[in-house]
Amino acid sequence: MHIGQHAPAEHVIAHVSDTHVGAGTTVYGRIRAAEQLRTVMDRIVEIAPDAIVFTGDVADAGESAAYETVRSIVEPAADRIGAEVVWVMGNHDARAPFARHLMGVEADPDAPLDHVTELDGLRIVAIDTTIPGYHDGRLSAAQLDWLRDVLASPAPHGTVLAMHHPPIPSHMPLMTVIELADQHQLAEAVEGTDVRVILAGHYHYSAHSTLGSVPVHVGSSTCYVVDTGADPRGMHAVDAPVAFDLVHVHADRVVHSSVPVSPGALVLDYPVESLDHVSAMTAEVRRETFARASADIDAIALVRGDTLGG
Repeated sequence: MHIGQHAPAEHVIAHVSDTHVGAGTTVYGRIRAAEQLRTVMDRIVEIAPDAIVFTGDVADAGESAAYETVRSIVEPAADRIGAEVVWVMGNHDARAPFARHLMGVEADPDAPLDHVTELDGLRIVAIDTTIPGYHDGRLSAAQLDWLRDVLASPAPHGTVLAMHHPPIPSHMPLMTVIELADQHQLAEAVEGTDVRVILAGHYHYSAHSTLGSVPVHVGSSTCYVVDTGADPRGMHAVDAPVAFDLVHVHADRVVHSSVPVSPGALVLDYPVESLDHVSAMTAEVRRETFARASADIDAIALVRGDTLGG
């Protein structure tokens, strides 16, 4: 059901990044990353997206126990809503246990975990930007060739490219030490293809940019965030409000929305029945009831069922 100018999205993706679940109870002695992931999945179940994409640093130190914890949280929730789960390697992850516990396959620690998921016409390509033993990222010539081969045939609804290291600048100089190398090579590989958006993580803050003509969206972290307003000569990770993102893939565009992991106190409430009431109105009545600047109180009364309008 829609009442605006645009048809509903063809695909909805929950973009989750940098969960940093550890084998122990807390991360950095205070952050309960697993509990925060449970809250994330509870919210995702309510939204019921078509897919859930995790863009890396799933575990804090690549421990098997951490991946088992993540799987025990994510898998039942995804099964409940029938959502595809796409796992992307991050620099804190370890390929062999990552593949074994999350993907159900055995992997060569020296071979990147690149794979493709088809989602009713939308193609999601996960590409592994990690370098074992290091926190910066790169894509090998073989990986770029593989990506070109995949993209040589367009998908009906286009391609979402998911990776950990963002192929964009950071305004924090220290981040450049752990950035993706040779970003221009990836730009050349995706230019002119059906890649509609690149999803990434790693920075622990939300950011938007482009790689050539391709939009790039960097998801925040569900564990801890980097204070982007602090003096950029340093880098400060804080136990602050964390979030995941929704990616609405429309026929002609992609829209990103940030979802707080823990919603704040309710200050204004339009109940879910609102859409039924509003849809029953003519466009003119709808505009007068909701768009007129002095109509706020009337609108709230209306959606609570006090009056319906004609």
